[in-house]
Parts: sequence; C-alpha cells; structure tokens
Amino acid sequence: MSVDRTVPIEILLVEDSESDVALTREALKDAEVVNNLSVARDGRQAMAMIRGEGGHEGRPRPDVIVLDLNLPVMDGREVLAELKADPELKLIPVVVLTTSTDERDVMAASEQFVNAYITKPVGLDQFIAAIKAIEEFWLKAVKRSPGSPETPRA
Repeated sequence: MSVDRTVPIEILLVEDSESDVALTREALKDAEVVNNLSVARDGRQAMAMIRGEGGHEGRPRPDVIVLDLNLPVMDGREVLAELKADPELKLIPVVVLTTSTDERDVMAASEQFVNAYITKPVGLDQFIAAIKAIEEFWLKAVKRSPGSPETPRA
C-alpha cells in the first residue's frame, strides 16, 4: 500500500518565539512532503486547536506536534501531560524541540512517552538541519495510523 503524498501532513508547532516559527516555516517550505503548518503561541491555544474548540472547530487534528517546553500561559510540560492523559489524543506523535537541556525535563518527557526530544541548536544552519531531520523521519518515514483523521472534525 503506497502512501498518498498529496494529502498534507498536519503539523502543529507550539512555539512562542517568532524567529523559531519563521525558521521552521522556512525549513518546511521546500519539504518533499506536502504539509500544513499551524502555529500555537502558548499551551492553552495549542490544546484548543488540538481539540477543535474555542474558534478552532473543524480544524484537522495534527498528525505530529512539535512542542516547545518553555511557553507562556500553559507551558509545554503541562500540554504534554494533558495530551498523554487523554485517550483520544495520547497517540498523536509529539516531538519536543526546546532549549532545555535539563535532565529532569528529558526524563519527564520520556516518562510522558514523548516520541523525540531535540535540543534547539543555537546556529541558523543547525536549527534548519534539526527541522529537516524532523521532516525526514516524522513526515516521510512514519505512516499515519489507520485512525488518523485526514479531514476536519465536524
């Protein structure tokens, strides 16, 4: 069974840094995999987008979430805990992309079954390479689970 490369992969980037959002957009602009990148600026907005609530009704559920830990309002650690506690959301792959190198954050993310933990590189080229690595694995290699919604929720 071949993968339909015309159906966009839904990516939710949960990131409050405008420069990191811009770099991620740039890195994914020429992606080999068709994708729709949505951005949430804080954890509360991310959860509303994921659940299709609060003005986000009809939004497709993300196929992968790229999550910063250090966010305003509701931080990424709280988002991760809420996602993994919800039977309907816990199987969405989550890639943590953060500046935190704190061993406690790495362990806590692992205990929450995060799919990957990547420390944000400092340099521009390294940051783009990290996004390209996420694309290479999570968008090209990993297949959607049979239950993944490909159309917006009603």
